[in-house]
Amino acid sequence: FAKYSSFWICLALVLVTAMVYFQVRSFDFINYDDPGYVSENPNIQKGITLEAVKWAFTAGHMGNWHPLTWFSHMLDWQLFGSNAGGHHLTNLIFHIANTLLIFIVLKIMTQKPWPSAFVAMLFALHPLHVESVAWIAERKDVLLTVFFLLSVISYIYYLEKKDKKYYYISIL
Repeated sequence: FAKYSSFWICLALVLVTAMVYFQVRSFDFINYDDPGYVSENPNIQKGITLEAVKWAFTAGHMGNWHPLTWFSHMLDWQLFGSNAGGHHLTNLIFHIANTLLIFIVLKIMTQKPWPSAFVAMLFALHPLHVESVAWIAERKDVLLTVFFLLSVISYIYYLEKKDKKYYYISIL
């Protein structure tokens, strides 16, 4: 069991997080930011097109400039259309990925899988993250966390291996 403990920890993190948040698949768009971001945004509803990509890079829509967030919403619209549950599940998938990345970062840094798993579980289930999973317009939060944690992992590898490619990856 000890040889595969990280696998079992990751599986448990995925299952527990999914069990708590899977109900979002039946949630609808909310009438706050979701219309401007997704459900009534014609640029998003075009899907990923050259015109939409241009818009994503040049628009300061709703006070934000975040092309990757716009791309993820465009892809969701292509995949799920107006089915809000699919958009919510994408947020859940990102949140699960973030939970696993937290575990990985902490395990790399501490070499202690069980305390790392405990902190990752706290991250996964903390009430502050409900909004990021259950509100489609908060995609920017889960995306930011994915890229931040990947950058941290790359920087840790740079420090350990002294290979500049990891440094440049972390900056990218």
